[in-house]
Amino acid sequence: MRLLVCGGAGFIGSTFARLRVREHGDEVTVLDKLTYAGRRENLEDIIEEIRFVHGAIEDAQAVADAVRECDAIVNFAAETHVDRSIADPEGFIVTNMQGTHVLLEAARVKELRYLQVSTDEVYGSIAEGAFTEQSPLQPSSPYSATKTGADLLVSSYFHTYGLPTLICRGSNNYGPNQYPEKLIPLMILNALAGDRLPVYGDGRNVRNWLYVEDFGRGIGHVLAHGVPGEAYNCGGPDECENLEVVRRVLELTGREDSLIEFVTDRPGHDRRYSLASGKLRGLGWEPRMRFEQGLERTVEWYRDNAWWWEPIRSGAYRSYYQRQYGRALKT
Repeated sequence: MRLLVCGGAGFIGSTFARLRVREHGDEVTVLDKLTYAGRRENLEDIIEEIRFVHGAIEDAQAVADAVRECDAIVNFAAETHVDRSIADPEGFIVTNMQGTHVLLEAARVKELRYLQVSTDEVYGSIAEGAFTEQSPLQPSSPYSATKTGADLLVSSYFHTYGLPTLICRGSNNYGPNQYPEKLIPLMILNALAGDRLPVYGDGRNVRNWLYVEDFGRGIGHVLAHGVPGEAYNCGGPDECENLEVVRRVLELTGREDSLIEFVTDRPGHDRRYSLASGKLRGLGWEPRMRFEQGLERTVEWYRDNAWWWEPIRSGAYRSYYQRQYGRALKT
């Protein structure tokens, strides 16, 4: 298959591109504007096996250049960090909504299959049980609101124009190459450096954890076997409180719990996410990685790949971290 992978230099997009090249032999074009979280380093091992186009999904000309000779579009490109969306929502509106519109128009003109990569956060928080694809969309942050808007726009292109669209909503991903503003890589790198580990509120927020390669394969499964016009949840096999995740990271890095520092909770912080994945499992997909094993593998990757993360911790991210948590990172 000839795929245009938008946002393919990011954490999940690069994993998906790698899987499609290595496991399926697909012809992959990556379109990415290389923001702080989209990095060429994420594609280093496959850069000679793909076509790379530097550009933004909200740029119609860049999309037109990238979409040549493609059979399908898979859109990972998004601003995704909730804290950043609270501080500056405009960029999320431009990328997540306007960019999705540009891609949908390109897919409509060329009559391509289109898959939108979405998130469990479009459903909001749930105290018990798990969200299904029929659950109402109740986003809580500017980030999740823009992803919800994009999902609805994607669905409208199926109903209005007959475009063969698909939506795949993932639970919290983790694994190698994840930018360290997210919980798990942030905690791993702080623990390795002996920095404090900032935990929002009481740390009892619950997340459903999904190893990034499992999500990548789930997206590919939806692309190949999903019914146009449908959404599919792709949830991980294990739930865990954030505080417990942090404690496991400390154990794996040989650090003490005394490094945990509780900080003021962020506005609108969802208490619990959980996805029911029965619909996708019915197509034959199953997650392969349990959280305990995946977390250990992830810690080992960050420990062994300082070349990848040292430029982040020594660069502009240092000032962002200090603004966010009121504390400087160690050098």
